[in-house]
Amino acid sequence: MSTNTSALIVNAIVLFAVLEADLGAYRTISRFRILRPLLTAAATVPLFVKPFVTHGSGLMIEVAGIAAGLVVGVVAVALTHVYRSPSTGNAVSRTGTSYALLWTGVIAARSAFSYGSAHWFTHSLGVWMIHNSVSVNALTDGLIVMAVAMTLTRSLGLGFRAATLSDSPAVAPVRTYAHA
Repeated sequence: MSTNTSALIVNAIVLFAVLEADLGAYRTISRFRILRPLLTAAATVPLFVKPFVTHGSGLMIEVAGIAAGLVVGVVAVALTHVYRSPSTGNAVSRTGTSYALLWTGVIAARSAFSYGSAHWFTHSLGVWMIHNSVSVNALTDGLIVMAVAMTLTRSLGLGFRAATLSDSPAVAPVRTYAHA
């Protein structure tokens, strides 16, 4: 399987798993919901990740992938409203268009880069990789660890926010109108 195909498969799996689990209102936050993306990553990453580069520019690419994934994950958590259901008292979440656009945009950009590296800017990327001593494996691993960091940060952030909710359900503010 080509490196490009591997990256596209990981991108599709991450996008599907996260949007299926999170998009919409009153999404119950359960152990399974927190663990499902983590288990998906644990199952897919060994299929695609080559041995990590532990030195030089390749290592920096992998670290940059982790950092970018952490940032996207934190933004995703910030776009998720976590509260207690007024009817059940269980921790639930709500996400909307901004959340879907964040994940879709990031995954689309990652996919475009993967495709572009094989079809649009192959030569210039190759020259850059040679000049900076970056292997194809390091570049691929950087993209994969970014996806893993995004999902781990999202899952752990969601779990933390659910665990630290107050015991009282969220109550919508009551509007009062003064009589004229």
